[in-house]
Amino acid sequence: MVENVSTEIKQYIVVKLGNEQYGIDIQYVENIVRMQRITRVPKAQEYFKGVINLRGEIVPVMSLRMKFELEPDEFTGKTRILILKLEQQSLVGVIVDEVKEVVNLDEDSVEKSSYDANDEKSQYLAGIGKHNDNLISLLNISEIIVEKEKEKEA
Repeated sequence: MVENVSTEIKQYIVVKLGNEQYGIDIQYVENIVRMQRITRVPKAQEYFKGVINLRGEIVPVMSLRMKFELEPDEFTGKTRILILKLEQQSLVGVIVDEVKEVVNLDEDSVEKSSYDANDEKSQYLAGIGKHNDNLISLLNISEIIVEKEKEKEA
């Protein structure tokens, strides 16, 4: 008798920030666009780069590098803006150094990350994915984006 074990497979877009690889759940990715002119918004957080005009819609753009307190962005020909859409939220763009590939990860190849209440950045990770011989930090996009909304209201 063969047991039918179904494991959920999720697709992630793998992006690079510096030498690190991060995975973003593909269900949140609305679009990927080339780097373009970003209009600065006065008195915004440092990691909030400004807004872009995407086919007539104004989209706020944030730097994941700055959000994670890494070195400032260096824009190259590979730099992209991922346009993300969360339920009940308007579009948000995040700047990444490079978009690598789309990977399929099943539950067995993802280690859930433990949340450390003393380290606010640990909430940004949903887990670590293992793909071939690479480790991919899987981002908890809603924590990264929603926190931005909370800060704006404060």
